[in-house]
Formats: sequence, C-alpha cells, structure tokens
Amino acid sequence: MDESDRRIVRLAGRLGEAQVPELLMACGQAGPLELDLSDLLSADAAGLEALQRAQARGATLVGVPGYIQLQLAAPSRIRKRGRGAKP
Repeated sequence: MDESDRRIVRLAGRLGEAQVPELLMACGQAGPLELDLSDLLSADAAGLEALQRAQARGATLVGVPGYIQLQLAAPSRIRKRGRGAKP
C-alpha cells in the first residue's frame, strides 16, 4: 500500500522463517518503506533477523509490540554473525 511517498507493509500473525522470503521481496522494492507491526503476534529468530535487516536498510518500524521491541533491541544477530558467532 502506498501513502504519500512511502510504501506501507502491514505484518499480522506470526513472522517465521517460512514468511521471510515474502517479506524480503516486499522490502526489496525501491523507495521509503514503513513496516507496520501492530498486528504481529510473534516472530522467530529468522523473522527478527529479517526485521533487523529491513531496519538497517532504512525501513521504519511502527506499531511494534513491546515484547518484539525488546527482542529487536537485543544485540543484533547480524552483528554477531559478522564477528564469528554461529547462526
């Protein structure tokens, strides 16, 4: 969905490894992106990493549930992998 000059992608339910490719496709399009997580119930490790990657690439996360906010604020899985941590 487009609103003004940005795309809004709303995530609902559970974000798991199976849904990550579809999310990455939606995030791969050009232009400003907003991810609305108001209806996101849970995210596994792959889902959290995908959200962190999207955010690192400039996506804005809005409506982030508190418990998911805490998980996203934890040390980044992306940075850990870059320092030799196992996936």
